[in-house]
Amino acid sequence: MDLQQVKQRFGIIGNSPLLNAALQTATKVAPTDMNVLIQGESGVGKESFSKVIHHLSNRKHAPFIAVNCGAIPEGTIDSELFGHEKGAFTGATDKRKGYFESVNGGTIFLDEVGELPLGTQARLLRILENGEFIKVGSSAVQKTDVRIVAATNRDLLERARMGKFREDLYYRLATVPIRVPKLLDRKQDTYLLFLKFSSDFAETHHRNILELTSDAQRVLSEYPWPGNIRQLKNVTEQICVLESSNLVDTPTLLRYLPQVESHLPILLGKMDGNYEGMSERDIFYKVLVELRRDVNDLKKVVFGLLENNEPLSNSSPNFNSTPSYNQDTSTPNRLQLPNETSRVHEYETPTFNSTSDDGDDNDFIEAETYSSEIDTTLSLEAKEIEMIRLALTKNNGKRKKAAQDLGISERTLYRKIKQYDLE
Repeated sequence: MDLQQVKQRFGIIGNSPLLNAALQTATKVAPTDMNVLIQGESGVGKESFSKVIHHLSNRKHAPFIAVNCGAIPEGTIDSELFGHEKGAFTGATDKRKGYFESVNGGTIFLDEVGELPLGTQARLLRILENGEFIKVGSSAVQKTDVRIVAATNRDLLERARMGKFREDLYYRLATVPIRVPKLLDRKQDTYLLFLKFSSDFAETHHRNILELTSDAQRVLSEYPWPGNIRQLKNVTEQICVLESSNLVDTPTLLRYLPQVESHLPILLGKMDGNYEGMSERDIFYKVLVELRRDVNDLKKVVFGLLENNEPLSNSSPNFNSTPSYNQDTSTPNRLQLPNETSRVHEYETPTFNSTSDDGDDNDFIEAETYSSEIDTTLSLEAKEIEMIRLALTKNNGKRKKAAQDLGISERTLYRKIKQYDLE
């Protein structure tokens, strides 16, 4: 049976190379009795792969059962999987067969296998090694012939390093690992899946099949889909039921797509210079470099005054006093020092008088010379601390306003304050 026939039989939609590779591995391993570990994010369709493996195997006429290991309470999961004797625990009023006994000769699909308790993992390992198990409350050893297909959305080796999963069990389960790609890695399949779900729901709810405009198709494909195929299916059904028109444009589609939170800080406010097309990290570095240049220019002025024996109190800001910050409503994010005569912090390089004919370039070279006399660091951590302190001082410790000035979320600011011990 070729891949296209497998897709048609099991309702698998898509032509992504990653999907085809995973499906090819599943069809090759299906006729064997090898244990398989299916890996992938939640909602990518791991159970569909387990059914492919079972129904293309020699056990296809024997029972198949899917067990969600994360949904069974820890106190009863041993009884569910291996059975129990009468009186084994409170409420055990009768003898009961477990899944491994009732599915003898067939296939068990253990979904979310990473959630199994360590004691249950030891029992499962014994079945994988020699096919033996013991019911809860019994001392008699029983035999079973069951093929195990497991699935997880966790990194089991990482959990093994944390002491939450047995490493020997991992290698027993992952005789053949299969990685099911997330929807973001198979963008070309997103629209095909949308059409399939639209057709199904149109029949179910007696509606017309949905159509997307070209822009809406692009938005659909570029959306990250954190819930993968399950989320896409839910969104399609919502649109099918709630929208009166079967033609879906971009604004309509966006109403059904939740905003995906970005974990990167975003710089807000007006900034001089050309930042178009730059990444957030590049912008951050550029702002830091410009800030360093401002500091070096300020050092130049200070050292020039010192060399000429001019008192700082008459010609420059008083650095021994606590700075006060005045908000200039005409310019966003402007910080002013007392008695300022020029803007020191406004995302632009201040201009100072110079005796050199070379202008700003020579000023920058001299500033670099001064910077060698005083240790100036470009450490991101040091600059972050400095900028956070400035923002908190400016806003009298009000974190919400400080976060707005910094262009980051309030939650990120709380985390940074705790990280750098700035309480």
